[in-house]
Amino acid sequence: MSKITIAEIQDILDAELPLASLLGCTFEEIGEGRCTVRMAFKPDLIRPGGTIAGPATMALADLALYGVVLSLVGRVELAVTTSLTVNFLRKPGQEDMIAKGSILKRGKRLVVAEVELYSAGDPEAMVAHVTGTYSVPPEAG
Repeated sequence: MSKITIAEIQDILDAELPLASLLGCTFEEIGEGRCTVRMAFKPDLIRPGGTIAGPATMALADLALYGVVLSLVGRVELAVTTSLTVNFLRKPGQEDMIAKGSILKRGKRLVVAEVELYSAGDPEAMVAHVTGTYSVPPEAG
Protein backbone atom coordinates (compact mmCIF):
# COMPACT_ATOMS: atom_id res chain seq x y z
CA MET A 1 0.00 0.00 0.00
CA SER A 2 1.27 3.48 -0.90
CA LYS A 3 2.37 5.71 1.97
CA ILE A 4 0.97 8.78 0.19
CA THR A 5 -2.20 9.57 -1.75
CA ILE A 6 -2.63 11.46 -4.98
CA ALA A 7 -4.32 14.27 -3.01
CA GLU A 8 -1.31 14.53 -0.66
CA ILE A 9 1.11 14.66 -3.59
CA GLN A 10 -1.04 17.33 -5.21
CA ASP A 11 -0.88 19.38 -1.98
CA ILE A 12 2.94 19.22 -2.13
CA LEU A 13 2.99 20.22 -5.80
CA ASP A 14 0.59 23.12 -5.22
CA ALA A 15 2.62 24.44 -2.28
CA GLU A 16 6.19 23.65 -3.29
CA LEU A 17 6.50 22.80 -7.00
CA PRO A 18 4.40 25.08 -9.24
CA LEU A 19 6.41 23.92 -12.28
CA ALA A 20 4.34 20.70 -12.30
CA SER A 21 1.17 22.73 -12.87
CA LEU A 22 2.83 24.93 -15.49
CA LEU A 23 3.78 21.78 -17.40
CA GLY A 24 0.28 20.35 -17.01
CA CYS A 25 1.39 17.33 -14.96
CA THR A 26 -1.09 15.35 -12.89
CA PHE A 27 -0.83 12.07 -11.01
CA GLU A 28 -3.28 9.47 -12.30
CA GLU A 29 -2.32 6.50 -10.16
CA ILE A 30 -0.12 5.73 -7.17
CA GLY A 31 0.66 2.44 -5.47
CA GLU A 32 3.52 1.09 -3.40
CA GLY A 33 6.64 1.59 -5.51
CA ARG A 34 4.82 2.73 -8.63
CA CYS A 35 2.89 5.63 -10.13
CA THR A 36 1.50 7.02 -13.37
CA VAL A 37 1.76 10.71 -14.25
CA ARG A 38 0.27 12.50 -17.27
CA MET A 39 1.65 15.66 -18.86
CA ALA A 40 -1.03 17.43 -20.90
CA PHE A 41 0.05 18.43 -24.39
CA LYS A 42 0.75 22.13 -24.80
CA PRO A 43 2.06 23.74 -27.99
CA ASP A 44 4.54 25.66 -25.80
CA LEU A 45 6.36 22.36 -25.14
CA ILE A 46 7.27 21.82 -28.81
CA ARG A 47 10.88 22.24 -29.95
CA PRO A 48 12.22 22.59 -33.51
CA GLY A 49 11.39 19.45 -35.45
CA GLY A 50 7.88 19.27 -34.00
CA THR A 51 8.64 17.09 -31.00
CA ILE A 52 8.10 17.65 -27.29
CA ALA A 53 11.18 19.30 -25.78
CA GLY A 54 13.60 17.12 -23.85
CA PRO A 55 13.55 19.30 -20.71
CA ALA A 56 9.75 18.87 -20.44
CA THR A 57 10.12 15.12 -20.90
CA MET A 58 12.83 14.98 -18.21
CA ALA A 59 10.71 17.04 -15.82
CA LEU A 60 7.80 14.61 -16.29
CA ALA A 61 10.10 11.64 -15.63
CA ASP A 62 11.61 13.27 -12.54
CA LEU A 63 8.14 13.96 -11.17
CA ALA A 64 7.23 10.30 -11.65
CA LEU A 65 10.42 9.29 -9.82
CA TYR A 66 9.42 11.60 -6.97
CA GLY A 67 6.01 9.91 -6.85
CA VAL A 68 7.61 6.46 -6.67
CA VAL A 69 9.82 7.57 -3.78
CA LEU A 70 6.97 9.21 -1.84
CA SER A 71 4.86 6.10 -2.33
CA LEU A 72 7.52 4.26 -0.31
CA VAL A 73 8.47 6.84 2.34
CA GLY A 74 5.40 9.05 2.67
CA ARG A 75 5.28 12.83 2.77
CA VAL A 76 8.98 13.66 2.67
CA GLU A 77 9.22 16.82 0.60
CA LEU A 78 13.02 16.96 0.90
CA ALA A 79 13.69 13.71 -0.97
CA VAL A 80 15.85 14.92 -3.87
CA THR A 81 17.17 13.70 -7.19
CA THR A 82 20.82 12.64 -7.13
CA SER A 83 21.02 11.25 -10.67
CA LEU A 84 18.86 11.07 -13.76
CA THR A 85 19.67 9.25 -17.01
CA VAL A 86 17.43 9.59 -20.04
CA ASN A 87 17.43 7.50 -23.19
CA PHE A 88 15.28 9.11 -25.89
CA LEU A 89 14.01 6.26 -28.07
CA ARG A 90 11.60 7.80 -30.56
CA LYS A 91 9.86 11.07 -31.33
CA PRO A 92 6.73 11.52 -29.18
CA GLY A 93 3.53 12.65 -30.83
CA GLN A 94 2.05 16.08 -30.23
CA GLU A 95 -0.26 14.74 -27.54
CA ASP A 96 -0.29 14.03 -23.81
CA MET A 97 2.67 12.08 -22.47
CA ILE A 98 2.31 9.28 -19.92
CA ALA A 99 5.06 8.39 -17.42
CA LYS A 100 4.96 5.03 -15.66
CA GLY A 101 7.38 4.91 -12.73
CA SER A 102 8.45 1.86 -10.75
CA ILE A 103 10.93 0.97 -8.03
CA LEU A 104 14.13 -0.89 -8.86
CA LYS A 105 15.87 -0.85 -5.46
CA ARG A 106 15.36 0.78 -2.09
CA GLY A 107 18.25 1.25 0.30
CA LYS A 108 18.45 3.10 3.61
CA ARG A 109 19.15 6.48 2.01
CA LEU A 110 18.89 5.93 -1.75
CA VAL A 111 16.00 4.82 -3.93
CA VAL A 112 16.63 3.74 -7.53
CA ALA A 113 13.67 3.72 -9.92
CA GLU A 114 12.83 3.74 -13.60
CA VAL A 115 10.26 5.53 -15.74
CA GLU A 116 8.85 4.48 -19.08
CA LEU A 117 7.42 7.34 -21.14
CA TYR A 118 4.78 6.99 -23.85
CA SER A 119 2.67 9.21 -26.09
CA ALA A 120 -0.94 8.86 -24.97
CA GLY A 121 -2.02 7.86 -28.48
CA ASP A 122 0.50 5.01 -28.75
CA PRO A 123 0.85 3.29 -25.35
CA GLU A 124 2.84 0.40 -26.89
CA ALA A 125 5.74 2.47 -28.28
CA MET A 126 8.01 3.77 -25.52
CA VAL A 127 9.41 7.21 -26.40
CA ALA A 128 11.96 7.41 -23.56
CA HIS A 129 13.37 5.30 -20.76
CA VAL A 130 14.67 6.98 -17.61
CA THR A 131 16.52 5.72 -14.57
CA GLY A 132 17.10 7.85 -11.54
CA THR A 133 18.28 7.85 -7.97
CA TYR A 134 16.73 9.81 -5.14
CA SER A 135 18.29 10.60 -1.78
CA VAL A 136 15.92 10.32 1.16
CA PRO A 137 16.63 12.22 4.41
CA PRO A 138 17.70 9.88 7.24
CA GLU A 139 14.62 10.59 9.38
CA ALA A 140 12.23 9.52 6.57
CA GLY A 141 10.20 6.30 6.65
